Amino acid sequence: MTQEEKEHKKRVRRTLIGRFARNVRERFDLLEDSASQEEVEASVYKSVEFKGTNLWVLICATFIASLGLNVNSTAVIIGAMLISPLMGPIIGVGMSLGINDFQLLKKSLRNFMWMFAVSIITSSIFFVISPYSNAQSELLARTSPTTYDVLIAFFGGIAGMLAQTRRDRTGTVISGVAIATAIMPPLCTAGFGIANGEIRFIFGALYLFMINAVFIALASYIMVLFLKYEKKTMLDEAKSKRMNQYMMLLALIIIVPSLVMTVGIIRRTQFETNVDKYIDNVFRFKSTMVVDYEKYYHYDGKKSSIEVNLVGEPLSRNMIENATAQMVFYGLENTELVVRQADNNDRIDFSTIQRSFEEIVNEKNKTIEKLETRLATVQTVDTIAVSDLAREIPLIDANVGAVAVSKHISYTTNGQPSDTTIVVSVTGKSKDVVIDNSKIRDWLRIRLKTDKIEVIERQ
Repeated sequence: MTQEEKEHKKRVRRTLIGRFARNVRERFDLLEDSASQEEVEASVYKSVEFKGTNLWVLICATFIASLGLNVNSTAVIIGAMLISPLMGPIIGVGMSLGINDFQLLKKSLRNFMWMFAVSIITSSIFFVISPYSNAQSELLARTSPTTYDVLIAFFGGIAGMLAQTRRDRTGTVISGVAIATAIMPPLCTAGFGIANGEIRFIFGALYLFMINAVFIALASYIMVLFLKYEKKTMLDEAKSKRMNQYMMLLALIIIVPSLVMTVGIIRRTQFETNVDKYIDNVFRFKSTMVVDYEKYYHYDGKKSSIEVNLVGEPLSRNMIENATAQMVFYGLENTELVVRQADNNDRIDFSTIQRSFEEIVNEKNKTIEKLETRLATVQTVDTIAVSDLAREIPLIDANVGAVAVSKHISYTTNGQPSDTTIVVSVTGKSKDVVIDNSKIRDWLRIRLKTDKIEVIERQ
C-alpha cells in the first residue's frame, strides 16, 4: 500500500468519526428547541404564584390524596398528584439559586412555606374527621424513605427543569415528575400522623418530603448552571463557592439517613430471601409438613430468628440440629431456629392451619363450580336412560319405530347458558302412520319429571 493510499484511508476514517461525533452531539443538543432565558423566568415566576386558583386546587388535591391514602387507592393518589401545583415553588428555588435571583428565591420560599402549611393543615383536618384511622399500605410506604427516593427526586428534578426550559412546554413532563417523586402523599401522611398522634408517621413522611423538595431543587439548580443562564446578581468567587458548599452540605445531611435506611432494607430483604430458600430446601420431609413460618430480622446486632410450625411426624433432635447446622450455607449465621411441633409443649397456631385449609377448600370449590358450568354446556343427556325410553315409547304409541334424545341448551347474548330443553325425535314405523306427539310429550313430562320437553317427528 502506497503512502498516498494510507493518507486517503486516514482522511476517510477521520471523516466517518467526525460525522458520528456530530450526529451524537446533535442528538444530545439542548439548544435546538430551548426557550429564551426570559421566557423560562416568566414561566417559573408564574408557576411559583400560590394564591387564588392554585391555593384552592392544592386544597382539593390534598383532600383527594388523603382520601386515596385512607382507602388505600393508588389510582386516587395518582390523580391527586396530577392536579397538585406543588412543583412550582420547588423548581423556583433551584432556578433562583442558579441565576442569583434573590427576589425569586424569597418569593419561592414564601410560597413553599404556604404550600407546606396549607397541605399539612388540610390533611390533618381530613384525618381527624375521617372514620377510618387504620394505617394502610399506601400510608406505610411513605414512612421509610431510602436512597432510591433520593435518585428519583434528583432525576425527576432534572426532567422537570428541562421541561421548563423548552419552547413547547407541555404539562406531561411536570405531571410525570409530580407522580414519580410523589410530593403530595408524604404531606398527607404527616397529616395522618398529626391527627392520630403517630410520631413515626410524622417524621418519616416529612423526611421523605424533604428529600423530594431538596433534590428536585438541587437538580434544577444544576441544570441552570449547565445551561449557563445569565446571573441576575454577580457574586464574588468566595461567596459563590460558599453557596455551593452550603448546598452540597445540605444534600449530604439529607442523604445520609436514607443511605442507612437503604442498607437496612437491603439486608432485611436479603435475609427474608435466604430464609425462604432455606425453608424450601431443608424442611422437606415425607411425613412432616411446614404449616407456616415467621421471619424476625433485627438491625441492632441481636440475633435474628426463624419460627417454623410443623405438623405430622415429629422431627428428632438430631434432625433439628442438622437443619440448624445447614443455616450457615444460606447466609443465616447469626440466626436462631425455633421449631414448633406437636410432640412438645410449644404452641402450634391451629387457627392458621384451619385458615390455610379453608383457603384450599374454597379455591377447589370455585374450580369445581367453574368446571360444572362448562360441563353443563357440552355434556350429553347422561342422566336419562335413553335405551329404556326407546323400549317404553312403543307402549305409549305403537306407531313409533325409533327414538333419539338430546339436550338443547339456550344461551343469552352475552354467552351465558340460560335454559335447557330435552328434545325427543321420534320416527314412525312407516311413512303412512300417524304419531300422537302430544300424548308422548305428556308421558315424557311425567317420566322425566320436567316440563322442558319438545317432541319432534321425523319422516
